[in-house]
Amino acid sequence: MTSDNRALRAARGRRVPGLGRPYARLAATVAVILVAITALPALSSSDPRLTLPIPLPIPLPISLPIIGAIGGGGAPTSPPTTTTTTPTGYPVARGRHNPFSTRAMWIWELGSSSGGDLAQIIAKAKSYGVGMLIIKSSDGTQPWAQFTPELVSALRAAGLRVCAWQYVYGRVPAKEARLGADAVREGAACLVIDAESEYQGRYHAAQRYLSLLRQQVGKNFPIGLAGLPYVDYHPGFPYSVFLGPGGAQYNLPQMYWKDIGVSVDQVFAHTYMYNRVYLRPIYPLGQLFDRPRLGQIIRFRQLAAAYGARGVSWWDYQEASGSNWRAIDIETARPAGFVPDPQVVTLSRGSKGDLVVWAQEHLYAAADRVHVDGDFGPLTLAAVESFQAAHRLLSTGAIDAGTWAALLKYKPAHVNWALHSNKHGIAHTAGISSTTPPPQSASLPGHNELRGALGRGR
Repeated sequence: MTSDNRALRAARGRRVPGLGRPYARLAATVAVILVAITALPALSSSDPRLTLPIPLPIPLPISLPIIGAIGGGGAPTSPPTTTTTTPTGYPVARGRHNPFSTRAMWIWELGSSSGGDLAQIIAKAKSYGVGMLIIKSSDGTQPWAQFTPELVSALRAAGLRVCAWQYVYGRVPAKEARLGADAVREGAACLVIDAESEYQGRYHAAQRYLSLLRQQVGKNFPIGLAGLPYVDYHPGFPYSVFLGPGGAQYNLPQMYWKDIGVSVDQVFAHTYMYNRVYLRPIYPLGQLFDRPRLGQIIRFRQLAAAYGARGVSWWDYQEASGSNWRAIDIETARPAGFVPDPQVVTLSRGSKGDLVVWAQEHLYAAADRVHVDGDFGPLTLAAVESFQAAHRLLSTGAIDAGTWAALLKYKPAHVNWALHSNKHGIAHTAGISSTTPPPQSASLPGHNELRGALGRGR
């Protein structure tokens, strides 16, 4: 490989033995020096620290009867997250130390973002009120040379939070977990998991990955899932593992309305309807690639605030036009007369998929010993009717908003999805036979609402 090709690959984010990381460290170190020199006149002689204020989005105090979510914790030293209850009965997170409660920009390839010039990246982020950069740190089992402790230090010195993100495939979950933990050790304030169609049906791999990751970063370290937004399109995807106990505390669905081919209003209504029941605070991930119209970006921000989101992130730095950047910072107000769609998904006999797995885990916890198989059959129907009767709910046999509200007060039964020859796993939990088959829904086909393979590879 020629030296030019080696440098090109390093700039695009791939690790090149003997080249990528030393050059990345050198560039980041130079950037730290430049930023510090630039800021010296503004510093007090009694305080040598670099302190640059970040213009954050104007807070919009909104109190709406919107179904919310239980957050996880913040960093290990953060106070615990408290919860309140909406009129619908769903708990809503009120975390005081949450890295996602800001305006954030995703960086895929550092070398393609302002040419990799950290001084320019910092200036641009601060100019448009971006408080955090979410930077790719690995792809599958390959670490990316662009994510280094020096890079993190340079950005933090300039007053920016840094979050790492990794694209995961589920083929070697132990290695993926180690690379995620490596990014945390390199200084990331949070970690985002980009898990998409490759994890379809991989319940055991998802559980192993998260278990090993949590062992290394701690149970309270802030982790988000940037998954596919339309849960109903992916019945075999293990959302219940990624967003369940021990998983990600935050949900960052990829709500790319233009790529999906719907309006901004439609992407919010559909995404929230199916994601709310996983009880994780939703932080919408919006689209800046493919040149969406300025009015659509503004509408996205307005609806995010109206739906109760306390932060929004954008994909992505290198593909955003000047107009896109301006749109994320234009002062906005809540649209007059707008009322967010409060619906949640209703499950009934014949429903199949991970949402059914999630409901069955809660039914089991409520003492209805139902099989966790992802299939809403006669036994699940009987368990739902029994649960409704015990909780003085209208006995419809369907899991509607009222039943969800009561059901989700129970901690879901822990299921150990063990490795099996069909690669989907065997369910084990206290009181459930070890011969229980894997969720039937794990093998159901899905279809992708997003047209691209954004974030994968390169």
